[in-house]
Amino acid sequence: MTMNKDKKTERAVALVYDKTKSEAPQVVASGKGKIAEKIIETARESGVSIKEDADLLELLAKVPTGETIPVELYQAVAEILAFVYRVNNKYQEQMNR
Repeated sequence: MTMNKDKKTERAVALVYDKTKSEAPQVVASGKGKIAEKIIETARESGVSIKEDADLLELLAKVPTGETIPVELYQAVAEILAFVYRVNNKYQEQMNR
């Protein structure tokens, strides 16, 4: 999930990636204002990692909900997924101690 908090409007895009179902991550939610707030709140309640990246958000916000991301965004999204996996692994290590 990526988000952008600026002085005007909060925006958010949520992605899901299941390599058994799709070749690439898919946009599952996107919005601004109250919708973005709900996306972010739901992510936090579910323990989903959030990464703020205004430039990537602008590009992902153009992808229709339900569609996979375009090839041009694979590298940027891969970096976000690597971040999420690192955070999840650190969390799991702490929980196993």
